[in-house]
Amino acid sequence: MRRWDTLLDAYIKEYEVRGVSAATVEKAWSELVRFGSWLKRRRPRPNLETIDAELVIKYLRQRTAFRAKSTLCGTISVLRGFGDYLVRQGLWRQSPLRWLRGPKLDGRSRLPRRIDRRRLRHLVEALEGDGRRYHPVLWLTVLMLLYGTGLRRGELERLEVSDWQREDGLLRIDGRKTGRERLVPVPEVATRCLERYLVVRHNLLEQCGRTDETALLVNRQGRRLKGTGISQAVHRLSRSSGLGRITLHMFRHSCASDLLEEGLHLAQVQEVLGHQTIATTMRYLHIADPQRQAAVALHPINEMLETRGEWHEKTA
Repeated sequence: MRRWDTLLDAYIKEYEVRGVSAATVEKAWSELVRFGSWLKRRRPRPNLETIDAELVIKYLRQRTAFRAKSTLCGTISVLRGFGDYLVRQGLWRQSPLRWLRGPKLDGRSRLPRRIDRRRLRHLVEALEGDGRRYHPVLWLTVLMLLYGTGLRRGELERLEVSDWQREDGLLRIDGRKTGRERLVPVPEVATRCLERYLVVRHNLLEQCGRTDETALLVNRQGRRLKGTGISQAVHRLSRSSGLGRITLHMFRHSCASDLLEEGLHLAQVQEVLGHQTIATTMRYLHIADPQRQAAVALHPINEMLETRGEWHEKTA
């Protein structure tokens, strides 16, 4: 087990070369550190070469007790990747995780949480005020981009100024998550917020002496705004507005479900969100289905209620 840390460092370096996000790398590293610490506490301490499926299952039972199925699947995925690395290094003849399967997950079994329009309006009103101040202009732009385009946190963090195509009203989104870039139309209100933000951003960068900064969203020091900083700021804003906890992904859910409610085709929503398969987009039909609502409006019970209302009027 003395070689564990050395092997882990080498694996993480190899993992980073794949181009995955820093957050994904950090998650894999912390999960493997947790597993290594658990192994080192075992008595007698197992040798790296003698780790078998039974020992891994014991760890998984302890690690994922009273946790969601997704946690178990994620842990198995990380351990399986490291196990394949140990096989390539010749330390394992065969990975004990190779045939280990996690529980079947159905993304449609849990409805996405979204922000109702009243809460969203209240959140926006909390930022309205002096349009010359940097803080409210920045975060109003962030909220409008999140809700108007359905961006993921990483996509928002990695935006460059050059990604904004002003003439066409399009925002270029990198393909790090999906493997292909996409162009997303920006709604008019979000466009106005973005254009106003670019002015105060330029003034800020001149004051900081960082006019060469290419990131679209920058903090008060003129440096790229990180994803964790965006999440924490939105959490603080929602709590101070008395709206409870609001996550960034709730804006993405709200964008998708509201577009479907307004009658946008499922395939068009898929293109906006950048889903690789339309099955992922279909989960939003559980909470936003205009065709189903229209069908219910034609239910015969509505005629019965109208007839009953007329009968009451005659007998009143």
